[in-house]
Order: sequence, then structure tokens, then C-alpha cells
Amino acid sequence: MVSWRLPEEERNELISFRRELHQHPELSWQEFETSRRVFERLEALGLTPRRMAKTGVVAEVGSQEGPVVALRADLDALPIQEATDLPFASEHQGVMHACGHDAHTACLMVVAKRLVANPPSYGRVRLIFQPAEEDTDGADMMIREGVLADPEPIAIYGAHVWSQMPSGYVGVNAGPTMGSVDHLEIEITGRGGHGAVPHTAIDPIVAGANLVMSLQTLVSRRIDPMHSVVVSIGQFEAGTAFNVIPETAKLTGTVRTLEREAWEQIPALLETIVHQAVAAHGCEAKLTLTRSLRPLINHERETEVVRKVAQAYLPDERILPTKMLAGEDFSAFLEQIPGCFFFVGSAFEKSEADAMKAAPHHNPRFMLDEESFDLVVRILEDSARYELNEAHKAVL
Repeated sequence: MVSWRLPEEERNELISFRRELHQHPELSWQEFETSRRVFERLEALGLTPRRMAKTGVVAEVGSQEGPVVALRADLDALPIQEATDLPFASEHQGVMHACGHDAHTACLMVVAKRLVANPPSYGRVRLIFQPAEEDTDGADMMIREGVLADPEPIAIYGAHVWSQMPSGYVGVNAGPTMGSVDHLEIEITGRGGHGAVPHTAIDPIVAGANLVMSLQTLVSRRIDPMHSVVVSIGQFEAGTAFNVIPETAKLTGTVRTLEREAWEQIPALLETIVHQAVAAHGCEAKLTLTRSLRPLINHERETEVVRKVAQAYLPDERILPTKMLAGEDFSAFLEQIPGCFFFVGSAFEKSEADAMKAAPHHNPRFMLDEESFDLVVRILEDSARYELNEAHKAVL
């Protein structure tokens, strides 16, 4: 087992660039300064970057002979006011790198530098700096603009630092790994009236309350219990006065599924449950389901590549089978080509139990152990080199 620590010069450069990005976060589709910094650093390495998908950047390094392997990092931040008191905290009011995309970008930049210093002799690595992961459309736009074309990569790899897993751990899972993201809006129409004589009205609040509970039967009774499904109502809006039964009520929420089969079942099941639940109270409903992200499903072979690479640096007990219902638009890449998306623990806490208590992603107090970043660089670079070496062996 070898050390995953980078040389001091590379570590210092990685952390310095990450902190620079952290101080200057930009929201989805607004990553103009971030992409400029990335573009200029790639040029300084002697590469020929190109812009794509408004604020995305792509570059390649290696030999023109042989296949392409893609590596991806995301650029965007979140509309959150930072509350960490870090010396390199966000200088942009109401915007924060509260998910680790600054670390992903800095890590991929170090991978680029290492590949330039020691380029693959067969094949090349396509470095994808993607915008708007949080907006859920960045990957799709890059695909539409041809990031996976000319030629199509034989595999793609991506990493996510994870603040609720101890530093020095890796999470990797074959098959369904991250959830779909669907946005649910339901408008319920009844008939308004006086709160003192509810029998003269048709109450959309009662219908909505019944619907909130009925939606949970989708999880418990309509979907295979071996599949992971979550339905969460985050908003319930109705009424203008304490003694008035309103005409309408509105519910909004999210639906998450892990398996593709469950994801495909959701629209028809929702239609049935929504309309039957409100009809039982004499109301009508309009359902709008916006499908943002598909489930992220890792490919078996590429997952084994990551696991094998990680085993060179970590004991087996630090390589965890990790899956969750949070969403990631890396799923769009995995629908097109083989690949694997993995997690690298970045919590300061050293036990799994304590790490779970750390500030989660999308939290104003979100922080990362910068000691963990070296492992992101190692696994991304080694996975790409492994793929190209295996491809070279196949033609010898």
C-alpha cells in the first residue's frame, strides 16, 4: 500500500487554487470568472482549452493515437450565505461553495498538471470542467454540444468530496448510487366559504392534508419495497385569513428514486394517487411533475476500476459501499457512456459516527478537510491511466 499524499508543491498549489475559488464563488451559468481562471491555467500548462456550454471548459492531454478517457469536475456554487469564519470565506454576498465544487475543480486542475508532466503514451484524457451542476442542466448541455463526441470516450470518472465521511475513506458503489430529482407541484381547487359553516364549502386544505398522507403510500405500498423512494412535501400554501376556507391550496415537494424502474413508475402512480385523494374530498387537482435528474447508475466494470485503484492507497475497511438519494447530473454522462462516480471522505472527524454529525452539504457552515483532496487527485488520475493502459494492452 502506497501513500496517497501528493508532493508538497502540488498540495500547496491545489489548496491555494481551491481557496481562491472558494473566495470567489459563482452561481450556475454565471461561472464566468471561475471558467476564466480555469481556462488560463490550462493554457499556462500548454494545453488548448475550449469553451463549451456557456461557462464550461474542456481540454485534452496525451497522445492522438488511441482512445479517450474523460474526467469531470463541476464549477458552480450555491445561493447560500457562508457562516464558517474561514480566512478564505466567500467574498460574494449570498453565494457560497457549500458543496465542494471548488475542491473538485482544483483537484482536476492538479490532475491536468500531472498528466502534462507525464502524458499518457497511448490515448488521451479529456478534462471536463462543467457548469451548472446545481441547476441540474449543465451535463446535459455539454452533451448536447458534443463533449462526448469526436471521439466518444471509452469511460468517464467523477468524484465528490463528502463532508459526512471521514477523511481517508472512499465510497464507491456499483449500480444505482444516487437518486433522481423530480419537482412536484400540486394545485388543489375546492370552493371557498366561511370557516364557521364548512359544510357550505369544499375545503382544499382538508383535501391537501389527506393528500400529503396518501402520497406516503406510494413509498410503502405502490413501489417494490426493495427499491428506494422518498416523497417529501416542502411547502403547503393556502388561505388568507383565520376564518376563511380558501378556494385553492398548493403543495410543492420532491420525489427521489434510486432505481430506474421505480423512476419510470412514478408519473403514473402520482397521477392516480393525487386525483383519487383529492376527489375523495370533492376537490380537483392539477399535477405538474418536472423531471430534473435521472438516477445515477454506476457501471460494474468502471466501479471495479475505482475500487482497485483505491485499494492501492487504502485498506479494504476504508472503501465503503456508498449510495444515497441526493441527486447528481453526472447521471447524464453515465447514461451515454460507461463510468463511475465515487465519493472521497472529507470530514475533519475521524470516526464514521462523528463524521455524520458534521455540517452537511448545502449548509452555511459546510467545511472540508483539505488533507482529503490528494486522494481525489490520485484516484481520478490513476483511473484514467488504468483505462488507457488496458486499452493499449488490448491492441498490442
